[in-house]
Amino acid sequence: MTVRIGMIGPGGMGKAHIERIHSVIAGGRVVAVTDVNADNAQAVADSVGGQAFASAAELINSPDVDAVMITSHGPAHEPDVLECIKAGKYVFCEKPLTPTAEAAARIMEAEMAGGKKLVTVGFMRRFDASYREMKKILDDGEVGEALMVHCAHRNPTVPDFYTWDMAINDTAIHEIDTMRWLLGEEFVSARVDKPKKTSLRFEHLQDPLVLILTSESGVRVDDEVFVNCQYGYDIQCELVAERGVVRLGDQELVHRADAQGRRNRLTMDHNQRFGQAFVTEVQEWLTAVAEDRHTGSSSWDGYAAAVVCDAGVKALTEDGEVAITMMDKPAFYA
Repeated sequence: MTVRIGMIGPGGMGKAHIERIHSVIAGGRVVAVTDVNADNAQAVADSVGGQAFASAAELINSPDVDAVMITSHGPAHEPDVLECIKAGKYVFCEKPLTPTAEAAARIMEAEMAGGKKLVTVGFMRRFDASYREMKKILDDGEVGEALMVHCAHRNPTVPDFYTWDMAINDTAIHEIDTMRWLLGEEFVSARVDKPKKTSLRFEHLQDPLVLILTSESGVRVDDEVFVNCQYGYDIQCELVAERGVVRLGDQELVHRADAQGRRNRLTMDHNQRFGQAFVTEVQEWLTAVAEDRHTGSSSWDGYAAAVVCDAGVKALTEDGEVAITMMDKPAFYA
């Protein structure tokens, strides 16, 4: 079976997904496109031999679309995800599911009312081979219980539309979800430390910052967010446990030695660093859709990440710890 995919908002991420689906991923084809920029929608549809739709609702409800990928701007996700649930179609929604926990809760309510898990959230790091190996080592008990995790999320730079809160709800959200998944528990408090600001930033940003989270069992997670580091896309993670330490490698296959020293090339964006994780993620989703089952992160994961982000954004404007409180996890998502 070839899953016929309708894509909403094919910007940079959407076009990268199309390239993967049509070149290295089996079982799917993008056949329909819609975008707030009608010219972009038509151009992308022409490039794949598909149809451009005037609205997301028309695309979602088309009988020629089996499943939907949403790669539009985060604040626009909620109505389109709800329409997919109403239509009974599986939907892959890039992170964030929604910018706020309140909106994510509405999506869960609609999904539970429909009686079927249809929503997968695009948290791709869960599909990265190195993070998966780290989780296996922890889950197997080889190093004992987790005590601390040190993370870093560094970007060369960000565009001028990157707002002050996006350091938490657009950047740190990756570590928030990955650490929930790695540790298998929720967070109960958040704090933001504010070191000296880089001069190479937009004035409205606190850059860098350090988000500090505490889990239910007391594991401390610190996440350095530095979005104007200039030198590369540098993702780091070190798990400190009772009997050992597990750390991500540099993800490079080649190390060079010459008159300038020993070095390896750094990745410059998320598609380079997590390219294979994206492939694995979308392949697993398409396989599940063809088999009429849910896979990957759920609406609950989107909600839980949003709750932590809300607390992190609050902590960015206040001193001290901010308590994180979320609803009990519904049995539907157990």
